[in-house]
Amino acid sequence: MEMSMQQENSDIKSISGERRFENSGVRPGGSGSCLYDLFCCETPSLNSQSQREQWMLYGPQERLDNLMRQAGNKFCADCGSSDPKWVSSSLGVFICIKCSGIHRSLGVHISKVLSLNLDDWTDEQVDALVNLGGNTVINKKYEACLPSYIKKPKPTSSIEERSDFIRRKYELQQFVDSEENLTCPFIPSHARSSSSSHSSSSYNNPPQDKKRYDKQTTKNRIGLSFRNSWGRKESESKSTKKSNSLAGMVEFIGLIKVNVVKGTNLAIRDLMTSDPYVILSLGHQSVKTRVIKSNLNPVWNESLMLSIPESIPPLKVIVYDKDSFKTDDFMGEAEIDIQPLVSAAKAYEKSSINESMQLGKWVASGDNTLVKDGIISLEEGKVRQEISLRLQNVERGVLEIELECVPLTQ
Repeated sequence: MEMSMQQENSDIKSISGERRFENSGVRPGGSGSCLYDLFCCETPSLNSQSQREQWMLYGPQERLDNLMRQAGNKFCADCGSSDPKWVSSSLGVFICIKCSGIHRSLGVHISKVLSLNLDDWTDEQVDALVNLGGNTVINKKYEACLPSYIKKPKPTSSIEERSDFIRRKYELQQFVDSEENLTCPFIPSHARSSSSSHSSSSYNNPPQDKKRYDKQTTKNRIGLSFRNSWGRKESESKSTKKSNSLAGMVEFIGLIKVNVVKGTNLAIRDLMTSDPYVILSLGHQSVKTRVIKSNLNPVWNESLMLSIPESIPPLKVIVYDKDSFKTDDFMGEAEIDIQPLVSAAKAYEKSSINESMQLGKWVASGDNTLVKDGIISLEEGKVRQEISLRLQNVERGVLEIELECVPLTQ
């Protein structure tokens, strides 16, 4: 494999018998780079087949830890905050908790967000992340044409500033390299002459070419404001609401981890079977499971994460049959009231309870879609709820889901 690259701070450290890979050099071409290839190229001892096999024998979490220690991945790809704990697995960037909420609002078709600590990573997911290249490579692609008058957000930047930049960067792809985007709407800041009048333009007084592309941005941007804990003083709440009074702003109070366990006796949408997948929506956010081929009793056992808005909407669940040559077929829907789970999590956060116990339940009735009562329990310090849903507006089908409420302090 032919490579041209710069070697910067390349090192292999051994701490407690663990190999740690650190590197800030990247292939100039950027796109399609593989972090593992970079490790091998910069480190002769990894070029042998035995060293390659040894590295691949590491578990997914250990390999993920190695990626986290890469110089470019130690800071949020979008705002530069240190020690990011979230990843957009579809884009391949390590991001902070504030930027992760904005990535979720983009939709899973653009950015699928996973937690480095709360989610269980598979070998396939880690391999896909490795192949994307990490923050340095991805930023080289998505910020190739970043103009000088547009400044990247900082760790202290407002949610509006983060939202505007992230949408321009990933959703509209306004800064992508001209070779990949056919035409580059902006002149890269590094290519501008210091004597150019454009280089002195501020973000508030941009050139005309910026105004053309402003029209493409979403009219009602979603602002996201994060709290550091469930509990907060009344005065702090009023102050926050006052500062976030602009239309469309959403304040997140926590995270909900949804494990889509399995479906039972789902509806037939193909000749004799279906290819089902599940979409979860909470407010403006949406995530989806993988497609399981030819199965009316699919087992996903797939965990997905959503941010909980302060004004808590129902969690919407929709099942579809995947079709290759026509619109996906509807296979049922349901809604979950997560308010009882959030209330139980808030109460636990303020308590000193340590032992496992039942905290409450969502009672099955004719007014909801529950097959049985959804028990809310405290297990190993985690507030969880198991739910069996009878799918609506369809001839048949039951979906089993496990919920876990996670405060932002975790």
